[in-house]
This record gives sequence, structure tokens and C-alpha cells, in this order.
Amino acid sequence: MRLIVDSTFLIDYLRGLPEAEWRWEAVFSEGGEPIVNEIVVCEVRAGLLERDEPRLRAFLEPVEFVQSGPEQAMIAGRWRAEAHARGRRLSLADALIAAAAVATDAAVLTRNVRDFALTPVRVETY
Repeated sequence: MRLIVDSTFLIDYLRGLPEAEWRWEAVFSEGGEPIVNEIVVCEVRAGLLERDEPRLRAFLEPVEFVQSGPEQAMIAGRWRAEAHARGRRLSLADALIAAAAVATDAAVLTRNVRDFALTPVRVETY
């Protein structure tokens, strides 16, 4: 199964949360295909201490990096507008991560189920 790693998961992993570490090991032992995009890397790096950057780089090494195009941006924008019309807020980052997941036929690996429920993306949690 393809899994796009969400910022929430990556932060939990970098903090050493046992559930996140276990789930990351399971991704590989189950033959999963982890992917990440620039949104996640930027969000996580922005809040990272300098001393933790090598751990982030090590995490990213075996992960496929994907970038969305204009069609995914349009989809993400539509989902944000639909959420807004229902009185909900879907962040730009979550919308773009979800659109990348749909474009790559991946599920989102996160514990942020509530926000991703505003999109049609599949969610895997831990």
C-alpha cells in the first residue's frame, strides 16, 4: 500500500512516539511504499531544531518524494471551498497533502483524521 506521510505522523516519529515508530517499522515490514511531498517536509522543517535535522534527513532517505501539479492544486482548492461552505476549515497544507495522496493512489498516514475527513482520501492511523 502506498502511504503519504502527514506532518503529524512525521513529527510524532521524530519525537520518538512509540506508536509512530512501531507504525513506521510496519510500513516497511508489510511492503508498504512510503511517500512524502514538499508540504510535509516544509512544515516539519520549519518547527525543527537544528540538531534534529540529521534525523529528518535520515527519515526521508528511503521515502519517495512526490510533487503535485496544477490539477491537484485545483482539487485541493475545491475541497477547501467545499469545507468552508459547510462552516469547516481545511488547511492549505492538509488539502494539498490529500490531493497528492489521491493523485498517487495513496492513503494518508496520520492521526489527524478529523481534518482529512473533509476530503475523500483514505486515511491510515496509528
